[in-house]
Amino acid sequence: MTNTAELDVTGIGHAIVDVIAQAKDGFLALHQMDKGAMMLIEEDRAESIYGDMGPGVEASGGSAANTMAGLASLGGKAAFIGKVRNDQLGDVFAHDIRSIGVTFDTEAATDGATTARCLILVTPDAQRTMNTFLGAAAEFSADDVDEDLIKAAQVTYLEGYLWDREAAKAAFLKAAKAAHAAGRKVALTLSDAFCVDRHRDSFRDLVDGHVDILFANEDEIKSLYQTDTFDSALQLVRGKCEVAALTRSEKGSVIVAGDEVHVIDAEPVDKVIDTTGAGDQFAAGFLYGLTNGYGLARAGRIGGIAAAEVISHLGARPETPLQELVKQKLG
Repeated sequence: MTNTAELDVTGIGHAIVDVIAQAKDGFLALHQMDKGAMMLIEEDRAESIYGDMGPGVEASGGSAANTMAGLASLGGKAAFIGKVRNDQLGDVFAHDIRSIGVTFDTEAATDGATTARCLILVTPDAQRTMNTFLGAAAEFSADDVDEDLIKAAQVTYLEGYLWDREAAKAAFLKAAKAAHAAGRKVALTLSDAFCVDRHRDSFRDLVDGHVDILFANEDEIKSLYQTDTFDSALQLVRGKCEVAALTRSEKGSVIVAGDEVHVIDAEPVDKVIDTTGAGDQFAAGFLYGLTNGYGLARAGRIGGIAAAEVISHLGARPETPLQELVKQKLG
C-alpha cells in the first residue's frame, strides 16, 4: 500500500475511559469483585464503585482507540470514531485522545447513557480487577459514522467488541461500504474468543464479504473456523481476505496473504508485566507498516516491537515513543 491518503487509519470502536486506582483486597471484597477478573456492570454499580475508589488516573481507552494511540506513537496519521456522552468522562476521553495526535470529531451524545468507563483496581500484588460499564459507547450507530474520515483513510479498522448490537453492525457495514467505494481497505480485529463464539456465523460473513485485513490471535482464529489446530485455521482463513495477521503470544506472529506466509519471531522482553493491549499494539504496528510501504514481513516485525513494548509495563498504551523504538530496532 502507498501512502497517498490524508490518514493512514480510521478506527471505529468503544470509546472508554480507563480509571486506574490502587486498592486493597478488602475493597474488592466489599464490592464483591473477583480479583483479576473483568466484569461488565450496569451504570448504578459503576457510579457506586467510582464514588468509593481512591485517587485514580483517568485516560482514554478501548481496544481500537488504543490501536490508534499506538499508530500515533509510531508517527502515523490516525483518526477514531466512537461515542461518548457530553459529561466529565466524555471530556476526558476527547481531550486525551486528541492530545496524542489522533483526530476525534464524533459528536457527543446529549442524552442517554453516560460515557463508558473501565474501573481498574490494582491490588498490592499487581493484579488488575476490571469493571466495565459500556454506556454511551454501546449506543454507537450508523448515524455516528463519519464517511469523510472513512474516505480519508487508507484503512478503516473495526473493533470486533462493537459487533454485539444491531445498530453497531449496521454502522460497520456502512463504514465498510464507504471505504470500498472510495477504493480503501477495511480491517477487522476479532477482539476476543468469547466474542467470536457469540457471533461466529456473522463474523464469517463479515470477513468473507467486507474485510480485507483480518487480525486475530490463535484462540480467536481457531474459534472462528471451529478447529483444534492453528495450522488448520491458517489454511481455512487463506483466501477469505487479502491479509490475515495472526498473533501467537510468545511464538510471534504469522502473516498470510494469498500464497505468501511470513513467520515472525516474537520480540524479546526482559519481563512481561501486563499483557493487556498486546493485540491492540500489534495491530497498530502492522497497520503503520502496511500503510507506510514497509511490506508484510516488516509490518509484522513493527507489530511485534509495539506489542513487546506494551507488555513490559502496566497499561494498554505505549510508554516509550514507538517511532524511536522502531528506528532503534529496524535501523
